[in-house]
Amino acid sequence: MDIFPISLKLQQQPCLIVGGGHIAYRKALLLQKSGAKISVISPEIEAQLLEIVEKSSGQYIQAHFEDHDLKLNDYRLVIAATDQPLVNQQVFEECENLNVLVNSVDDPPHCRFMVPAIVDRSPLVISIASNGTSPVLSRQIRTQLETVIPHGIGTLAKISGEWRQRVKQKIENPDERRIFWEELYAGPFKERVFNNNLAEAEKIIHQSLIEWNKPKGEVYLVGAGPGDPELLTLKALRLMQQADVVIYDRLVSGAIMELCRRDAEKIYVGKARSNHAVPQEGINALLVKYANEGKRVCRLKGGDPFIFGRGGEEIQELYEAGISFQVVPGITAASGCSAYAGIPLTHRDYAQSVRFLTGHLKEGSPELPWNELVYEHQTLVLYMGLVGLEKICEKLIQHGQRADMPVALISKGTTPEQKVVVGTLADIASKVLENQIQAPTLTIIGEVVKLREQLKWQDEL
Repeated sequence: MDIFPISLKLQQQPCLIVGGGHIAYRKALLLQKSGAKISVISPEIEAQLLEIVEKSSGQYIQAHFEDHDLKLNDYRLVIAATDQPLVNQQVFEECENLNVLVNSVDDPPHCRFMVPAIVDRSPLVISIASNGTSPVLSRQIRTQLETVIPHGIGTLAKISGEWRQRVKQKIENPDERRIFWEELYAGPFKERVFNNNLAEAEKIIHQSLIEWNKPKGEVYLVGAGPGDPELLTLKALRLMQQADVVIYDRLVSGAIMELCRRDAEKIYVGKARSNHAVPQEGINALLVKYANEGKRVCRLKGGDPFIFGRGGEEIQELYEAGISFQVVPGITAASGCSAYAGIPLTHRDYAQSVRFLTGHLKEGSPELPWNELVYEHQTLVLYMGLVGLEKICEKLIQHGQRADMPVALISKGTTPEQKVVVGTLADIASKVLENQIQAPTLTIIGEVVKLREQLKWQDEL
């Protein structure tokens, strides 16, 4: 994050604009909305800008900035809005020397703060900033938000603020208060406000507060998909945002973790081959522990929790402990990685069935029903098969599969680091080291791999 977003309270605070033209006028309009006391220094000033200055009880100083001995540290912030770059630079340098917040319009190198694009639903204000790199894009995003954020959201924020202290007195625990508000907003209260039925909305919040009881813990078993955050389901994102604790594994990408609630407790329980940060029994115990404390726990797992994710074992433990849970399926690696690699798992001309298998080694050898796997018009998808790949290929050939059957390895599928290597059963194992293929890697075996050259649709490393 290159910039730190803050919201300044500027009611009756002195602010200075250097420049008296239309650019200065546009900035003054924003400062006026925030209740600032606006002063302008410029040899000339537009009539509309002068009117804003007078209404705000500010001062118009009719002079060139460089010719006037201003006390810049008397101002909360300064905006340089002239059409003279050297003057704007001088304003910036003098403010920097005094540690005064300064913005030079359309000149990012000479800005200590940025003026964002704004969606105003006061008292709720949403700002969109791009660190000065793309103000047009920020404005387009603002336009999109304007169409989806109800105008009544400001009234909702106002009523919530009026009730905030009473809710705080009734519900002392901050985590429980957050749950109260989330449940309130999820019910009819919000719609009553949006329909301007404020009396009924007041009754709902009053009754909800009277009936409030300490919440029970719950676990959300959420599939995070194969890596691309845009493949998350809407429900997954909602539960990630409201969880008090997030327990996540090695296959959950950093980009997806950024979408979790920022103040949630995050616990890494990643498991790699022969290196378990927390054993499965420990993970189960954590889920039970935090849920029994009344927490909402998001167990975030790469791919889908019910496909080689041991999700069934975890919710069995929750069931036995009498803990409520939800299961949110995710896009499994087979679907996501094959799609991003341009390899359909089934195709009328090549494969009429697909089998998902684990290539995990047990006592040094994969245990698979080899005779059932040797079938021409079938696609095999191997999870966790990279370490045992050579043995798997040998076994398939020994049981009658032809050595030139196409094979694809998809490493870190759906992420910017995705890499795909294609070969055959006879030579694919030798290409792992040669191409520096790393886990997590999905293996696809079958004639459908031939279609990749026609159907691949994204660039890779």
